[in-house]
Amino acid sequence: MKLDNKIALVTGADSGIGQAIAAVFAEAGADVCITYHTDAEGAAETRRRVEAAGRRALVAQLDVRDAAAVDALVRRVEAELGTLDVLVNNAGKGMGARTPVASLPEDQLDVILDTNLKGPLHCARAFVALRKRRGGGGRIVNVSSVAQHLPTAGSAPYGMAKAGLGSLTRSLAVEVAPDRINVNGIAPGLIQTPMTQDRLDDPGKRDASMREIPWHRPGQPVEIARLALFLASDHGDYVTGQTWTMDGGLTMNWGGA
Repeated sequence: MKLDNKIALVTGADSGIGQAIAAVFAEAGADVCITYHTDAEGAAETRRRVEAAGRRALVAQLDVRDAAAVDALVRRVEAELGTLDVLVNNAGKGMGARTPVASLPEDQLDVILDTNLKGPLHCARAFVALRKRRGGGGRIVNVSSVAQHLPTAGSAPYGMAKAGLGSLTRSLAVEVAPDRINVNGIAPGLIQTPMTQDRLDDPGKRDASMREIPWHRPGQPVEIARLALFLASDHGDYVTGQTWTMDGGLTMNWGGA
């Protein structure tokens, strides 16, 4: 699978899944715009990996909640790298401590929904407008979560946002099909990233998680990245409007371990 001379934008590419996607895309031949929110050091490491693969990298700080900043970045990418071919909406924010709906502060609700749902919409809107101006074509990959399919007690806003992202994937795919823009999603389960490392380092929490996962291991970021590469490449041309679950069987086994 190749992305020879394609231009990709990967949001939240400073660590974990986003960093792996940026590196795998570069290895497949793409130049990559790497965005980060606060982790400049992590973004610099992603740049190193992209450039080690012989591809160009552009690093930009971005808050996906800011629609004007998203629009400005898309223009900057076009000026410095070329016209975008692929958008990966990976930037997101977890709940942190579990919070029941009845106790949920309004500001926490806004941050979760704006980052995980409105942020991808802002990026998709700017990308689609660009691709339409360039005659169509292109790929969008939305990184969601198994939380879009499962009950998320104590994390309802996160589950709401990810379910909404799944709905956006389906609706947008139909909307832009005449322009030959593919829109797909990936719903990872437990992946070993900085966001989940505390759970995996705690023997009790790790064992409890492994009992729920039929494969009895966490996924690795590169496994998600390889699926993203398929969806972004010509091999995935006949796939649109789908969310691919990659979770070691977790959703099949939820609550039944």
